[in-house]
Amino acid sequence: MSSLAPAAAIWSIATVIWFVLALYIYVALIRQISIRRTSVADAPPKTFGLPEAMIATFLISLLVLNLLMGAKMPARDLSTQDLINNFILTAVVLLILLGFLRLRGFDLDALAGFSRVGIVRAAAIGAILLLMAYPFVGLADTVMQHFLGRSTRQSIVELFSGSPNMQQRIMIIILAVAVAPAAEELVFRFFLYGVLKRYFGITVGLLVNSLLFAAVHQHLPSFAPLFALGACFTLAYEWSGSILVSMTMHSLFNSVNLVLLAFPDLFQQ
Repeated sequence: MSSLAPAAAIWSIATVIWFVLALYIYVALIRQISIRRTSVADAPPKTFGLPEAMIATFLISLLVLNLLMGAKMPARDLSTQDLINNFILTAVVLLILLGFLRLRGFDLDALAGFSRVGIVRAAAIGAILLLMAYPFVGLADTVMQHFLGRSTRQSIVELFSGSPNMQQRIMIIILAVAVAPAAEELVFRFFLYGVLKRYFGITVGLLVNSLLFAAVHQHLPSFAPLFALGACFTLAYEWSGSILVSMTMHSLFNSVNLVLLAFPDLFQQ
């Protein structure tokens, strides 16, 4: 028992240092974003307007309606067919949204910053910013567990843990590591945040966007951690100007969670 005390003390000190460093980095990002707003910068050739605001309002209304309906319906286990249906719906929504923006004459590369940051650099920045986001996510999770008690796991997590075959697990991995990060970042950070920022400013856009991102997962114990995570994703996107950075963070976050689930004997829950 005594041999564990020094290790616990070292871990506690390292955690405090980690949190302070994370706080410093994200405060620095916020300061740079604030300075950039007051300086003259090159604007994209075209910004979101009223048609995009109407579509964003429609999407937000659908999300809220789905949340209200989900709250009234009894909880049920997630199935493979649910994953397939979700993939098809996500693909259709994205194709319609991106196609509409193209028809409206938007330069998607200029707006989303696909070529603003190289893939390797985006991966490196995303990995660092995700590492610095974990203290906030962990603190939010601790607060939620304090008020709600032992945390339950999301349906997708339960499905992965109880998957009877490798085919289903591979499907979940593809959705979690590739499809979901790309789709959710394009919908939440690129489009919804872009519209909210255009009409209400960065602060309101970040808060509303993070609230929607956390709520849409329909898992109360994860609400605060997902809110903190969504805020970090938005700050990373706003600071870097490239959606690839937040996509990388999202993909890495899901990958880490899957590794923890795939090797439960090596890590504590």
